Amino acid sequence: MGSVYKIIELVGTSETSWEDAAKTAVERASKTLTDLRVAEVGELDMKLENGKVTAYRARVKLSFKYKGDD
Repeated sequence: MGSVYKIIELVGTSETSWEDAAKTAVERASKTLTDLRVAEVGELDMKLENGKVTAYRARVKLSFKYKGDD
């Protein structure tokens, strides 16, 4: 029998970089989700205040193995 994976989308933020923002999303998700398989970074943007970058944001799609009733 094959496997099924669920995909969710999260937005991670960081004051230092997009890479750190993506890592933040994955690490936070791993605290409540198990069997994470793939993280795909889709969109990158920045939060601005008074013409200055205050945060980097990364939109991340995460897939994990779906464990339904067998």
